[in-house]
Amino acid sequence: MRRVAKLSAACIATAALALTATACGSTSSDSNSSSSSASSSGGGGKGIKIGLAYDVGGRGDRSFNDSAARGADKAEKEFGGSIKELTAKTSDTEADREQRLTDLASAGYNPIVAVGFSYATSVDKVAKQFPKVSFGLIDSVATSPNVDSITFTEEQGSYLAGVAAALKTKKDHVGFIGGVDTPLIKKFAAGYVQGVKDTNSKVKVDVQYLTHGSDLSGFSSPDKGKEAASGMLDNGADVIYAAAGSSGNGSIEAVHGVKGAWAIGVDSDQYNIPGLAAYKTSILTSMVKNVDVGVYDFIKSVHDGKPLTGNQVYSLAKGGVGLATSGGYIDDIKAQLDAAKKKIVDGTVKVKTS
Repeated sequence: MRRVAKLSAACIATAALALTATACGSTSSDSNSSSSSASSSGGGGKGIKIGLAYDVGGRGDRSFNDSAARGADKAEKEFGGSIKELTAKTSDTEADREQRLTDLASAGYNPIVAVGFSYATSVDKVAKQFPKVSFGLIDSVATSPNVDSITFTEEQGSYLAGVAAALKTKKDHVGFIGGVDTPLIKKFAAGYVQGVKDTNSKVKVDVQYLTHGSDLSGFSSPDKGKEAASGMLDNGADVIYAAAGSSGNGSIEAVHGVKGAWAIGVDSDQYNIPGLAAYKTSILTSMVKNVDVGVYDFIKSVHDGKPLTGNQVYSLAKGGVGLATSGGYIDDIKAQLDAAKKKIVDGTVKVKTS
């Protein structure tokens, strides 16, 4: 029997979407919300006790956090035990993140997965205080010896998204929306722009970030995503790729309202997300980032008594990133996409990260 222990989670969503979806990285949002699955510390104390410290939105975001949750759920199902989930707040301070990780470690959870680069500093600090606990950190590289850093070549997957956009645009005009202008999100933008330009140098690429610097609300504001996408569409773009957390939901909604326009999803295969079903016919593809694979690999290593440490890089060649084919909308350009992938994998094309 499975149930979840989840504290604090919240996401900001538009009424029109009635859903949330964080993306790639950053701090977070508060208030109580329940998870759809996972287990509690039942089972007579047997099995592995997994602690998850989510980024903004937590389980149910239909993107970044949900991918991490899938990896933990797979491990829990395979190994038994329990999962306890805590979710960040948009107002988080470094002390809040440290306390969240400390609470999990003090309660005996091991391993503990910190979902998002915003936990980088706190993971290093707390890991030193609990040297016998194994920590996993997604989207950043830690220095403590008991931390497994789980990183991805987002720029490579985004390059393929750019190739698809350049081949599908009818107006030679596409767009990119980033949640916040962080180095991580700039990797998505850099790869996308390069993929577009390498495919067709005549295609114009609009790039916009919803917020800047320490203002991380750009990852959880669907209204801002919708407004930005609407502006790009009005300006002539007909393919828009958003790496902006739940803000990307607003972008998809805006694209769906324009005949002939395409949205490119991020992190999870957003075509297959029930909460986005009303817009699926406008989702060309998604740049899938397999956070679930990294999380499962880490948890399995702890279960097997050989915890991963250092930096595990999940690249295009290793299946860490790629394009979803659901809907069949990119089937007609498969040959070009395969050729672009081959060039990246064999080193012919070096994808920029900024």
